[in-house]
Amino acid sequence: MTSKKQNQLAIGALYGIAGLVVLILLALLGYILVSGMPKLSWHFLTSPAKAFLSGGGVGIQLFNSFYLLILAMLISFPIALGAAIYLYEYAKDNWVTATIRTAIEILSSLPSVVVGLFGFLFFVVKLRLGFSILSGAFALTFFNLPLLTRSIEDSLRTISDVQREGGLALGLSRWETVTRVILPAAVPSILTGVILSAGRVFGEAAALIYTAGQSAPALNFADWNPFNISSPLNPMRPAETLAVHIWKINSEGIMPDAKAISSGSSAVLVLAILLFNFAARYLGKRLYKRLTSA
Repeated sequence: MTSKKQNQLAIGALYGIAGLVVLILLALLGYILVSGMPKLSWHFLTSPAKAFLSGGGVGIQLFNSFYLLILAMLISFPIALGAAIYLYEYAKDNWVTATIRTAIEILSSLPSVVVGLFGFLFFVVKLRLGFSILSGAFALTFFNLPLLTRSIEDSLRTISDVQREGGLALGLSRWETVTRVILPAAVPSILTGVILSAGRVFGEAAALIYTAGQSAPALNFADWNPFNISSPLNPMRPAETLAVHIWKINSEGIMPDAKAISSGSSAVLVLAILLFNFAARYLGKRLYKRLTSA
């Protein structure tokens, strides 16, 4: 067999593998969307769930998912940003840095159920936060921190050292160079990583079963006092998210339309994650064009 034919066979095999992966992904997405799209409606997206009757929705679960996501990102992003800046811009290449990177790798490889059990033992039991949004947000912080730190560090790595040297040559301190030169240039990549990690957190279930709980008490959306138990903004109330709701319906759902509710909830979850991914690409490109247009 000639080298040309070997090359053609190799290229054909790679295209075939890539096409198979795409077909599997499209088949999964198609099945979820075709099964769940007929259930989607404004009533389904805004009405509360029903335990024993048909016709329930996912309004409270959807709100809980976004609220938990926002709290988790508010906690994890500053920590990840500071860790990434330290590791790439300030830390020397020694055993301390190697230990920190190893710890990040180990933390990122932990199964989410292990993170959930740790969150249950530490936040729910030890700190007595109970099954609450705050416990879930702290657990999601441990779950999201390694991925977000590596993503921001990779974004800083893409910035040329010429820009760092230029900032120092202009008389800027190292911190001023990082905050005024490096971070603005890395914003598009950082934003892309943040949105992608948000999509990953949005679909998490195992870590929240043991921390945020499996119940969604009735909420009064006219009450925005975070100290009231019925307020949507109360961080100490239990909060069943959309992903946990799907798991609960498929494991112990007794409503007559459990399959339809599960399919509709899955479609909402998939559409939300797809929206996160498309938004990351779109905003990243727009920011890159704006920041580099000059």
